[in-house]
Amino acid sequence: MSGKIEKRLGELSINLPNPALPVASYSAFILTNNLLFISGQGPLKNGNLITGKVGLDLSLQEGQKAARACGEMILSQAKFACDDLDKIKRCVKLGGFVNCEDTFTDHALVIEGASQLMIDLFGDSGWHSRFAVGANSLPLGMAVEIDAIFEIHE
Repeated sequence: MSGKIEKRLGELSINLPNPALPVASYSAFILTNNLLFISGQGPLKNGNLITGKVGLDLSLQEGQKAARACGEMILSQAKFACDDLDKIKRCVKLGGFVNCEDTFTDHALVIEGASQLMIDLFGDSGWHSRFAVGANSLPLGMAVEIDAIFEIHE
């Protein structure tokens, strides 16, 4: 079983970033029984936080790329938590917040960047429940923040 997801990451040309440290008093992840909860992750690309409001400072496509970067950070945290991404049985849920201007309504399309990553990586086990909402601001001015729940093989 080991190595299947790492191989798929290579096929998708994805190099996961180093897991980010929490910026306040919380844990980056909690593994309890067979569930892995990943705290909200921001979009880091090449060590830089993607900031700004989608629909004002960033286009929809740039927002989707930011959401994908959040997904990559989620996977980095999951790998750190489990030592091996093949221990993930399925992606259960993603929760997405989009830093956007008041009239922006395509929150779901932004979070697609992370959803599609999970489906591309895990196949049928990547399909998940989800929410996507707009926010007036997010921590550190980040463009998108996404959390996740994974089921882990027992």
